[in-house]
Amino acid sequence: MIDSEGSNPSLTAISVNRMISETDARAKVLEAVRPLPARKLSILKALDHFAAEDYFARLPLPMFGNSAMDGYAVIAGDCRPGKRLRVIGEQPAGIQQKLRVSAGEAIRIFTGAPIPEGADAVVMQEDVTRDGDEIVINVDVGVEEFVRKRGCDLGEGQKILGKGDRIVATRLALLASQGFADVVVGGEARAAIISTGDELAKAGEKLRPGQIYDSNSILLQSLMERCGAVVASTQHCGDDAKSLRKAFQAAAKNEIAIVSGGVSVGEHDLVQSTLRDLGAKIDIWRVAIKPGKPFLFGQLGGCFVFGLPGNPVSAFVTFLQFVRPAILKMMSANDLDLPKFPAKLTVDLTNAGDRTHYLRGKFENGNFAPIGRQESHALFGLSQSNALLRVEMGESLKVGETVQVQIWE
Repeated sequence: MIDSEGSNPSLTAISVNRMISETDARAKVLEAVRPLPARKLSILKALDHFAAEDYFARLPLPMFGNSAMDGYAVIAGDCRPGKRLRVIGEQPAGIQQKLRVSAGEAIRIFTGAPIPEGADAVVMQEDVTRDGDEIVINVDVGVEEFVRKRGCDLGEGQKILGKGDRIVATRLALLASQGFADVVVGGEARAAIISTGDELAKAGEKLRPGQIYDSNSILLQSLMERCGAVVASTQHCGDDAKSLRKAFQAAAKNEIAIVSGGVSVGEHDLVQSTLRDLGAKIDIWRVAIKPGKPFLFGQLGGCFVFGLPGNPVSAFVTFLQFVRPAILKMMSANDLDLPKFPAKLTVDLTNAGDRTHYLRGKFENGNFAPIGRQESHALFGLSQSNALLRVEMGESLKVGETVQVQIWE
């Protein structure tokens, strides 16, 4: 069901009176949700999850002094241009050969190989001339030159992963370097997505007069998966309370239910009344945000229900501002916000409305420019955008002014 934002004049006063601020709405949502029970995963399956506890280094990195280059292990004080050294052995990367360097000697060494006893520097192979079993030094050599000292990268006991941190590939590599085979991560958030409205048709179906294709289900499923949540089911309901009731009853088996459309106050907007009939507790209905005023949040048993407007841009904005942070908190993340970057405006902007306005646009080369139509139905402009600019009620911004934009791509 595509909702109209304030299109019914007889309901304007009721709508305004019931609106709460975006800040209060976000606070209510985040106060209600709690992190789900943690679970242990193999590090091979932990990518993009969030650590549920702190992790500390068991071993220093490197674990032993080693060579940063292919060359020769030497005593720095024994080296000067023109000095000849006798090569007494070879130390490849791998098992320590227990070789020792004395004055007048050098040991052939390779990158990552343990530094032999007695040596305090490595001279690169390009900086020597090999002459049989001897080398001629061509450069000055400093103490610890091209030597990776034990623990220079990571000290034993140092924190390597904090509770709530996203586990990216590089952090997995660090955990593996410490011998961790598994990691405790936040709980799995499972969600059901429900689209509503007789006007919606599935992709591939022939459109009847007055119908449109359902794009919100794809949009929301993609956003959920980008957050790391599991989409357990997707379902479409027409504008009838019976099918909507069954859909909510099935969805309530999950931690989250997201319904798009039907959350306004028209005769065919049945989401709120159906939820109340099922015994749901409605905590939020209508938020002072544009686009996205017809936003609903409540609980049906142990399931958190998010009612998003049917217009795709409204659904997108409310998902990012309210649903996304709730999902991340449930999965034990410590950073719930979209990344923010400073940008210079390319146009003058003024918000003369009575709600905070999120403008969609392009952040590129340090600049932000609104793109396309800024109405809540304008999906093409949204598809060309990668950033949101939050403009407060009554706020005016000038071209060239530096603002903070939220990036989602």
